[in-house]
Amino acid sequence: MRQRLSIDDYTNGIFSGDRFVLSRAITIIESRLSQDRNLAKLILKNILPNTGNSLRIGITGIPGVGKSTFIEALGKHITSLGKQVAVLTIDPSSKKSGGSILGDKTRMERLAHDPLAYIRPSATNLSLGGVARNTRETVLLCEAAGFEVIIVETVGVGQSETLVKGMTDFFLLLMLAGAGDELQGIKKGIMEMADAVAINKADGLNKMATDLAVHEYKNALHLFPKSDSGYIPQVISCSAMENTGITNIWEIINDYQQTTKQNGFFEKNRRLQNLDWMYEHIRQTLETMFYEKPAVRKKDWYNRKNSECGPGIAYCSSRKIAKSFL
Repeated sequence: MRQRLSIDDYTNGIFSGDRFVLSRAITIIESRLSQDRNLAKLILKNILPNTGNSLRIGITGIPGVGKSTFIEALGKHITSLGKQVAVLTIDPSSKKSGGSILGDKTRMERLAHDPLAYIRPSATNLSLGGVARNTRETVLLCEAAGFEVIIVETVGVGQSETLVKGMTDFFLLLMLAGAGDELQGIKKGIMEMADAVAINKADGLNKMATDLAVHEYKNALHLFPKSDSGYIPQVISCSAMENTGITNIWEIINDYQQTTKQNGFFEKNRRLQNLDWMYEHIRQTLETMFYEKPAVRKKDWYNRKNSECGPGIAYCSSRKIAKSFL
């Protein structure tokens, strides 16, 4: 195991904006090793007073919508304004090994070399909701390191890819036009959470289809109840490849931030998110305590082996394990 730094080294390194120390601290936060948990708690305790000062943006979209290209274009626009941006990308994990490709730095090569940008890929580790298990904590570390804008990119889009909404201030949904997604993509669970919808790849022969899609999505959003934020969701077309519409989207994000801060929703939403984070932390802690019990670890092997014979056997085995601790 790699030698860990001291608490002061982690804290001072993060506060000074040291990317190397920040990355190592995130690794500690993501670690499943029991010896790293206390270290992670102390790091978070030390950096908490310096958190909460960023604008958190969640971005999701259907496969092939061009999330990485879009985020790179948006990130470059933000850094051109002299702001520091951190991009937290979530990659799907292998069910067999738990690993992932983590190729986002390759897909965002220009942004990866920007001195004002920081890209941190993380594996989902089979977590549901489109984000990694410790994404909230990673956001706090990046804020303590001085990043003014935090972008969280989800694994994909679907009815369950909504946890990112509960940890960000602005939720952007990327969609495509002319790909049969207009009706399929208009799902209430994800659409009603979006603060803005951007139809990407509005270039070349796709411009006419994009204009039609913008019109259809605007009509669809009118069918949903009024947002708690008091902000009317916007629909806009853009082309990350041609770098068009990116400035307008950034203006929408800023307008949303200004509106919600004036009406008090911004701070209220942050407080509710902190409450959700507490409940999620309790759930994760209880789950960890349960699976670390020697008897459970012994039974877990039996449960995994029998799961190959069918879900019924695995389900019965897991119920027996749970009952023994009630």
